[in-house]
Amino acid sequence: MVHALVVEDEVGLAQSLEHGLHKHGFTVTTTHDGFSGYRIAKESELDLIVLDWMLPGMSGVEMCQRLRAEDVTVPILVLTAKDGTADETDALEAGADDFLRKPFSFSVLLARCDALLRRGRNSDGWSELIVGDLVLDPRRRVARRGHEQIELSRREAALLEYFMRSPGKTLSKEELLREVWGDPDARDTNVVEVYVGYLRKKLDTPFSLAANMFSTVRGKGYRLEAP
Repeated sequence: MVHALVVEDEVGLAQSLEHGLHKHGFTVTTTHDGFSGYRIAKESELDLIVLDWMLPGMSGVEMCQRLRAEDVTVPILVLTAKDGTADETDALEAGADDFLRKPFSFSVLLARCDALLRRGRNSDGWSELIVGDLVLDPRRRVARRGHEQIELSRREAALLEYFMRSPGKTLSKEELLREVWGDPDARDTNVVEVYVGYLRKKLDTPFSLAANMFSTVRGKGYRLEAP
């Protein structure tokens, strides 16, 4: 059974998250301040931490930084009510694995948690992924083709990671939207097409046509494979 720690100072929201996760088979420990969250994270065997960014006592960013500095590798999903890309960057640089802005639907939070748990169960964890001459460092969000280093956004890196964990497999837009964006309802698949386009421009266009790694499978989705 998955053991999740919820650190959230809004008591009503914390109780709602605890109830929802428990209904989906999680064992949940809940606390409302950073100091107790940090202590529980250090003393308990956890599979996942859902962490509010603005906490009394010790902030979420400080708690995240301390845990990572002390080699606690439990996946951390950060929640914040603040608006702005700088907060997302700060969270990821502090060692968080994913970021969710309030308000959010519980189904999206659950999908994000499931994605982090799948990654944590993967035997290679955050180690480099290799398909042909393409190498991805998921933690640093940097790819390489040959000697060319390619910077990726968080979403680009997450999408490429999902492709590279299933090389040669045709992945539908609905699956990608559900697994990478955390949208189980798969409402707007156009965003997948846009981001696949971004990856193609960075990973295929600068190289020869014979070296293209992404292909479109008409009516089914996309596939990544070594040329």
